[in-house]
Amino acid sequence: MSGRVMNNTSRTDWHRVDALTDEQIDTADIPSLSEEFFAKAKWRMPEQPRMVAVPIDPETLGWFQEQGEAAQEEMAVALRIYAEAHKAHATRKPKSA
Repeated sequence: MSGRVMNNTSRTDWHRVDALTDEQIDTADIPSLSEEFFAKAKWRMPEQPRMVAVPIDPETLGWFQEQGEAAQEEMAVALRIYAEAHKAHATRKPKSA
């Protein structure tokens, strides 16, 4: 690392952007969607979450609960991120019970 401090602060005037109407937004560089696009499109509805019981050590559960009222949702998101990150390693065989 070069030792330079990175500044990721946005210089966008988000209040001005939020105030734009649909008519004020320039979409000229966005191509139109063709009939072929819609012919290939598939309607996908998200699956309903399943309720499961998973043993969690008290320290980990406590940490999630300290984050606020959405502890269960945040645990589900953390598991989803973990699963997505490890799909690249799917060549490994699952452990047998």
